[in-house]
Amino acid sequence: MTMHPPISLLADKSLASALTVGDLTARAGLDVLAILVLVGWLYRRRRSVAEMPLALTALNLGLFAAMTAISAGKFPAGVGFGLFGILSLVRLRSAAFTVRDVAYAFIALVIALSNGLPQRETWMIIAIDMLLLAAVLLVDDPSTYRPTRTMKVTLDRIYPDAADLRTDLTARLGTAPLAVEVDEIDYVRETTRVSARYAVEESEQIFLPGQRDPQDSSPLAAGLPAAEKPL
Repeated sequence: MTMHPPISLLADKSLASALTVGDLTARAGLDVLAILVLVGWLYRRRRSVAEMPLALTALNLGLFAAMTAISAGKFPAGVGFGLFGILSLVRLRSAAFTVRDVAYAFIALVIALSNGLPQRETWMIIAIDMLLLAAVLLVDDPSTYRPTRTMKVTLDRIYPDAADLRTDLTARLGTAPLAVEVDEIDYVRETTRVSARYAVEESEQIFLPGQRDPQDSSPLAAGLPAAEKPL
């Protein structure tokens, strides 16, 4: 009896027989519904990068289409590994993208994978989608999250202790920082560079401590280069 290597068996295996119009329509509908909930509701609960909804939707639908095309024919096992190799090239290169954006992108990819594979029970696909969306709903709750911004400040003196540094920052900027980290102490110029973290509102486009009024037209509120000068 001739033994076939495992790789050749994988290469000959096809899922095309499991693909029907009804099954594909049901899985595509579940995928679109899940991504609409993820992007249209959960992700938009906070102010975010305007391009991210398009990126999340494109990643999800593109992976779903790729999984459907692969499962419709006879493909070697290397095609699947190549697909994930291509996905590894996807980067959120903009500095405006946050860890939260990357997490939503990962959820969008997992939803596409779970919905794109045929020969799966419909109840299991629905359960996976609901579990992922419920996890995002509970973990990424805006009411339990306090947004912050980090501001780098150069001060024109050296401080003997951290309490004096925090007190001076509060007096100069008009807002008490949540955390202060000393980046550099220059004994020649007698300056101290710090990174101060402040609580902000989600709606703030430009955050400057002590200039919370959106109607303020001063140079500090307008974000002019004067704000970059050492205090």
